Amino acid sequence: MRKLAIGAVMSGALALTGLAAPAALADSPELTFGAVTVNKGKPIAVGTKATVTVPVTYSFTRPSDFAIDYETNFLGIVLYRGRLTDPDNGLEALSRAPKCTPTTTTDTTVTESCTTVLTVDPREQLMGAADATTWKAGAFYGHISVDNDDSDDHISFENGYDLWGGLGTAKLQRIAKLTVNATPEPVVKGKTLTVKGSLTRADWAKRSYTAYKGQKVTLQFKAKGATAYTDVKTVTSGTGGALTTTVKASKDGSYRYTFAGTSTTAAKTSAADYVDVK
Repeated sequence: MRKLAIGAVMSGALALTGLAAPAALADSPELTFGAVTVNKGKPIAVGTKATVTVPVTYSFTRPSDFAIDYETNFLGIVLYRGRLTDPDNGLEALSRAPKCTPTTTTDTTVTESCTTVLTVDPREQLMGAADATTWKAGAFYGHISVDNDDSDDHISFENGYDLWGGLGTAKLQRIAKLTVNATPEPVVKGKTLTVKGSLTRADWAKRSYTAYKGQKVTLQFKAKGATAYTDVKTVTSGTGGALTTTVKASKDGSYRYTFAGTSTTAAKTSAADYVDVK
């Protein structure tokens, strides 16, 4: 599994020195955090290829004489699954500086409200079914100090980090795909229509969409000229995620399947299939 790359923000300095293992800070900065809100509190639905950009908001309080310049030090948000000390997987919003605005200032502290983005690339960051779950939000602080002046035959590099966990949660879900096809078209009034389809979902281990069997899916119908769909019947997905049922053709209109979603898989509604009834 991919581990939390807590040193990613300092990759340039690491590349210059050839070092890869940051040391813990001797003195942690006096930072406190408000709740982290990821994707406006909504689940993050991810497919197999496209990178998903997720908005993140948070607040933190720092000493008034302590500055974060995003050059020699950095503060960012992370999502992790598992323990903070040894996460099973991690996602970082560390590629760019957040936008922060001071909201409260005292003689000794400054509180800032911040917005940033977190990107989820399923091809690089999501490894399997275990990633479709509730993740924890945390905050990362890191700093570097580099002296590349070798005029005195001495150079130095130092870096460290702090991680705070349990600052919120975010749910990751697999994107679902849903199809529908009603036949025959056109159909004689009173005759039987067969409505088929399939339900699949993102499989991050296989990098493809695979069958989602045993799920309840609702067939809906909207008559020509109507403004809303009505439920017709419930169908259970079978082998290969296949859906099939029959209805009596009564009037012109559109059929579609809709899936309410599960804790691991996002809801989905198929495109509509219009049927002309003769």
